Amino acid sequence: MIAAGEVVQRPASVVKELMENAVDAGASDIKVVVSDAGRTLIQVIDNGSGMTPDDAVLSFERHATSKLSSAEDLHHILTFGFRGEALASIAAVAEVTLRTRTASEEAGVEVSMAASENKGTREVSCPVGTNISVRNLFYNIPARRKFLKSDNVELRHIVEEFQRVALTRPDIAFSLTHNGREVHVVKPAKSFKFRIQDLLGPAVVGDIIDLEADTTIARLRGYVGKPESARKLQGKQFFFVNGRYFRSPYLHKAVMKGYENLIPEGSTPSYFIYLEVDPAAVDVNIHPTKAEIKFEEDQLLFQSIFAAVKEAMGRSGDAGSIEFDNPEARDIPVIGTRFEEYRPSSTPTVGVDWNYDPFTVTPDPIGDLHTSRYIDKSPNYGALFEDRTMPTSQILVVQGKYILTQSASGLMIVHVRRAQERIFHDRFLKALTGSAHVSQQALFPEQVSVGTEDRLLFDEHAEILRKLGFDIAPFGTDTVVVNGVPEGYSAQPGQARPLVEDLLLILRDDPSSLPGVLEESLAQKFAVLGASAGKKLSSPLEAQRLVDSLLQCENPEFTAAGRRIISIVPADELEKRF
Repeated sequence: MIAAGEVVQRPASVVKELMENAVDAGASDIKVVVSDAGRTLIQVIDNGSGMTPDDAVLSFERHATSKLSSAEDLHHILTFGFRGEALASIAAVAEVTLRTRTASEEAGVEVSMAASENKGTREVSCPVGTNISVRNLFYNIPARRKFLKSDNVELRHIVEEFQRVALTRPDIAFSLTHNGREVHVVKPAKSFKFRIQDLLGPAVVGDIIDLEADTTIARLRGYVGKPESARKLQGKQFFFVNGRYFRSPYLHKAVMKGYENLIPEGSTPSYFIYLEVDPAAVDVNIHPTKAEIKFEEDQLLFQSIFAAVKEAMGRSGDAGSIEFDNPEARDIPVIGTRFEEYRPSSTPTVGVDWNYDPFTVTPDPIGDLHTSRYIDKSPNYGALFEDRTMPTSQILVVQGKYILTQSASGLMIVHVRRAQERIFHDRFLKALTGSAHVSQQALFPEQVSVGTEDRLLFDEHAEILRKLGFDIAPFGTDTVVVNGVPEGYSAQPGQARPLVEDLLLILRDDPSSLPGVLEESLAQKFAVLGASAGKKLSSPLEAQRLVDSLLQCENPEFTAAGRRIISIVPADELEKRF
């Protein structure tokens, strides 16, 4: 009736399938043990219903299932999937050992598989439930194994799948261990919000508000982030339908439409939206890994989600209301009957010097040029500026965006931000291909909660960050500490969180592994980040230093992206303007 077939793309695929099977088996405690990011071992242990010896053997056959009893069940699927399809796909590319026992059996059964072949079945002593060990993934397909990413990358995908399953069932205890180290340990939670807190941290829960709506096509429950907590990063956005995680760019637009005009462009809020719909109104088999699904009434669902998010945003922006009808209310200060006693006895007067002439001037005693300079005779403004004998007297900063200075042929205009970008680019490229860049230490190190998977991302790129001058240390399983930033970056308090978010955006985008291409791409991206988050010019002296550094670059006229940095206005062009 359906040509189902699971796709094992990477270790995370195995973790997902085995965890979902454990949930379907009615387990209340699910343990995931991983070694070498799943390359050598993936073990999932549950205390669910287990399988009989016959079913244990049958579960490794293609198109075998014990979850459906009739063809009609295909239209009312409430389970995660077919245990037989997952195990058959996994056993085709790995060595699998299954131990399982039901409560009605005194002994369990062990089934050993390798490359889809049954290597032996025997009776064993084991607890009620199922214990599946997957070893040497892709051992018989070297090309597939070769294209697996680094351990940190694969582990991040495993953590991601683990969280998606754990977020659907707060009533189940889950644990994830990698190379003997606990990554996640969550006990049964009272609600979805407590489960979110256990997995993603209290900072996430502190920035979300309840979402609730009941319509004719769906029941909506969940949480959406406050507008002020929206970030550039995408990663804490979750849709679930009937307990199953799924992706939907279409419904994501419905959420974003609810935030219209409330968050900056390019920012994305966190959301955890749980949908309950009639199983007959949703098709979960349109995608090989069931990551995407199809709704019959997707347009109505779009409107329902949009309206629910909009309503939640209205509640989040409520201010204290004024109760005009309540005589006891004190929202507005009540003026007493003795107010007249406090009225001023006289009206303040304003003194005016009618003889003051602002156009009366006197020669500037500080001026050392042959041309006449004049200043206001009252305050000596000339004394407030730097010594006119310094070269910076020829430097002018306009709105913090442009530097104007004299050149041999006229007036030179320098684009400040692009100049910083070119300087950072050359420094970073040199650091990535040679010696490390200098780091400036922050006065007060700042902790930033990034989540477990992103913490692993910092671990993976620790050497690159160190070369560039970032001093970012891990703290726990989901937090980093920013101790220092590259010279030229802003190290002011409060800058750590937006900086870390920008870093994550860069580190998530792996441009290329080709020699030279990766370094150039990273240097350009970090240069743009440094220019946008760099120190602001506060004096002509800093402007002069920036121009000097720019002129030492190999190509001071253009950024690495080809945008002009310097523009020369010839003297004759200036003459035409007068």
